[in-house]
Formats: sequence, structure tokens, C-alpha cells
Amino acid sequence: MKKTLNINIGNSIIHIEEDAYELLTNYLIEVKQHFGKSADDFEIVSDIENRIAEMFTEILHTQQKQVIEREDVQVVIGLMGSVKDFEDQSDEDPANDYTNAYASTVRKIYRDTDEAMIAGVCSGLSHYLKMDVSILRIVAVLSIFLGGSGLLAYLVLWIAIPRALTRTEKMAMKGEAANLQGFKKSFEEELSGLKENLKNANEHLQPLVKQSGNFITEFIGILGAFLQGSGKVIFKFIAVVLMITGSVLFLSDVVALAAILGVGYSGVTQLFPFNIVNGSYLTIFSISVFITIGIPLLGLILLSVRVAFNSRPINRMVSYGLLLIWLCALSTGIFFVARIGSEFKQEASFTQNLSLKTFPVYTLEIDRSMVFSKEDSLRYQLNSTDYVGKVIQKDSGRSNNAPRNVTIRIEKSDGNVPSLVESYSSKGRDFAAALSHAKNIRYNFIQKDSLLNFASEVRLQKNEYWRDQEVELVVKLPVGTKLRISKNLDRYLRGYSLWDCDDENFVEDRYEGVMTEEGLKCQIEKK
Repeated sequence: MKKTLNINIGNSIIHIEEDAYELLTNYLIEVKQHFGKSADDFEIVSDIENRIAEMFTEILHTQQKQVIEREDVQVVIGLMGSVKDFEDQSDEDPANDYTNAYASTVRKIYRDTDEAMIAGVCSGLSHYLKMDVSILRIVAVLSIFLGGSGLLAYLVLWIAIPRALTRTEKMAMKGEAANLQGFKKSFEEELSGLKENLKNANEHLQPLVKQSGNFITEFIGILGAFLQGSGKVIFKFIAVVLMITGSVLFLSDVVALAAILGVGYSGVTQLFPFNIVNGSYLTIFSISVFITIGIPLLGLILLSVRVAFNSRPINRMVSYGLLLIWLCALSTGIFFVARIGSEFKQEASFTQNLSLKTFPVYTLEIDRSMVFSKEDSLRYQLNSTDYVGKVIQKDSGRSNNAPRNVTIRIEKSDGNVPSLVESYSSKGRDFAAALSHAKNIRYNFIQKDSLLNFASEVRLQKNEYWRDQEVELVVKLPVGTKLRISKNLDRYLRGYSLWDCDDENFVEDRYEGVMTEEGLKCQIEKK
């Protein structure tokens, strides 16, 4: 039994017998001594090792064995060729019989990205077909005008044909033998081409750089003359415009801060998104936001003053002080934003069922009448004398710019009893807080005979903050029940749209439908 070793060659782990390993080691030493004389030549050695690893892997796979033997190494050396082929070159072919047999390598199709104009498809095909690449490129361009079929074919070939990455693949693409002579020839051609390209690039770039230098010098001269003349006037005008704009925005920032802090009469903190912030840190958070926005605006104003009037409004120490204040305000704002975000970590919900009175036909409406509490009446300065017997309506389906928080679904009931399922949900820092917020939701639904009146939004109790409170209403009706749905209800419906039906289903701004086994359908089906 022969001793075996595990070696790493070409990033591949190969099991090899000890005597075969000694033969391979001596061969690689000769190769490195011949080719590894410079850093550039060392790339050839690496490619040769990769090729030997590929051949070993192929031998193990085709012969279905686990270990490389001495005879396998001899075959590989015969195919690759020996260093003596370079040292004893003559007019005759230096390759031995194995090399000659292996030299007739079958060409493989790859994309040649080294000579590519787009993806290397045409240049790769030119190697495979032994054709001039210019002819293939002309054919490819002309085929584009044949209904675009050429472009489609090019894209397919781009995807299907692999790119030649390694030197072995590039040699196989050109039909060159992957042996020592082939590697050396390929490397010398590549190095020669690189030197030629650098030479050509130098010849073309020198006049271009000279012309570019003259152009840049001339451009800078013209720009300098412009800045010394009419450019000054234009920049001063722009500076004045920016100064006025910055002043208006800064004043708006001050007014917003005053409104949030309650200077004078203001109910802005009850509007979305201000009602997200807890009252305990509303003041400090508002001040930090004001400073974070205000100081950059102030900096814009001061910079505009400096450009417009050629004067420095503040010294450097004040500038550094403002920067320090701005960084502190920014850090404070980020801290409270994270704290507010923690109030939305958990979600909780609960459901309650309401029985509906049975009618063959139901009318569904959105109630936009505003119900005021005592605090609302004081806030909006409403009194019984001026508003007795009057109902105040609002135009939009939501108030305070808050996200719409009411959704309505109409489904088939399991039996013959109509019902309404109300689901209340909210978010909070934990489950208990989220459930508490959900329980504080106030929603008004009223049934007046066959009229089902839905409030357009939820209401929050006093001192309650917005925590994404939502109400989902599911109206469950027996099969055969007819409905008359107001058009303004469509924005609240989920899973169904009134506009999917023909105009014949709309009578007096109401849609007429019927509940079926498959769900809500148009009263008059589309033709």
C-alpha cells in the first residue's frame, strides 16, 4: 500500500500518492525556475498550476478514482510539455508526441471582453468561427433593423455564453493548446499588446492633454473675468434672494415653535403629527427641532449677508458656538425620536359584536356631523345661542390630517342574522399600553331602522396621544339582502370598489348591490 498525501494546487484539494507527489514537485520546481524570474512571469506559474489542477480533477472524475498516481502525473507532464522544450528549441516542433496530440485543442465558445465593444459576443464568436470580427459586427448591426431580432439574439447570446476569465479559458477560446508553450505564448502576446496599447495611448493622450490644458487655462481666465465683472452683481442678487427666503423660513420656524408651546391661543398640539409627541417632553423636543432647523437657516442668512454686503456679521467663536448648540439640539432630537418610536413597538386589539335589526334593504351612509364635547365647545367658541338646532358638517373624511383610521368590509353572514363586528387596534410601548390605547378609542355607529350610519373617523379621549389607532368594521349580511351604499363610503371600503359596477347601479348618488353566496355583487351585472 502506497502512502498518499493531500495537496492544495490551484485552490483545489487533490489526493496524490507520495511518489507521484515527488514527480509533480520536481516538475513544478523546474517550471518556477524557468518562468518565475519576475513578478509578471509569476502569473504564468499560477495559471499553469490551475491548469494542472483542472487536469487532475478531470482524471479523477473520468476514471472514477480517488487518488492521483505516478502514471497520471506523467500523462499530465506529457500533455503540458517540459521546460526542456524551451531550452532545446530547434527548427523542428519542440513538442513531444503527447504535446502534438494535445495541441489540436477543440475551440470553445466564450465572450472575449478584452476585445469587446459591448459585451464581447461578436469578438468571442469570431475566435470560434475563425472569422474577422468586423464582419460579425456589421452583420449584428444590420440585423437590428430586421424587426429587432438581432438585438434579441445578441441579448440571448450575452446571457448564454460565458465570459472568458482565466488564461486557460482565453486559450481554449482561441484554440490554443493549454500547455507550457501555449501559456508562454499567450502571456507574451498579452504583454506585447499591453505595451502597444500604452504606447498608442501615450501618443494620443499627449496632444489631448496639451489641448485640454489650454482649454482649462482659457476657461479659467474667462470665468475670472466674469466673476470680476457682471458675475459679482448676479451673485449679490442671488445672495439677497436667499437672505429674504431664509428670513421668511426662520420667522416661520419661530411662529411654529410659539404655536406648539402655546404662546397665545393655539390648538396645534391636537393636530397630527403633533399629537404623536407626549406632553411630558413636547417642550424640549419642540425646542430641539426648532434649533436643528433654525440654525442652518440662520447660517444661510448670515452667509447671504456676507456675500451681499462684503461683511462678516459674526466672528468665528460665535460660529463655533452655534455649531455646538446645533449638534446638541440634533442629538436631543434624535434621542426623543427614538423614544417616540418605542411607543409603537407592540400592537394590541380587541373585538366586539353588535346585532343589527333585520331589514330586506339597508342604506349605508358616512356620518360627517361633528360631535363636540364640552372642551370642544370651549376650544371652538361655540355657544347654544348661535348654534341651537344646527348640525356642523366637515368636508373631508378625516380631520387633523391624520391617516385614515376607519375601514369597512361587507361580507356574507354565516346565518340569517345580520351583525356588525367592530375591531379596535392600537400600538404602544408594550402590550398593556397598546391595549389601553385601543380601549380609549371612541367610535360612533348608529342604526336608524334600515339606515346604518358610520362615523367618518375615530375620536380619542382627552390627553390621549395618536398611536396608530384604527377601527375595522365588518358588516355581515344574509344572502339576498339588498344594499344602497352612499358614494362617499367608497373610500372606506376594503375588498370591494363601487366603481367596478356600471352606472345603472347608481341611483341618487347611491350604489345598489345585493349580497350573494360569493359576496357583495352589483344589482345590475356588467354587460
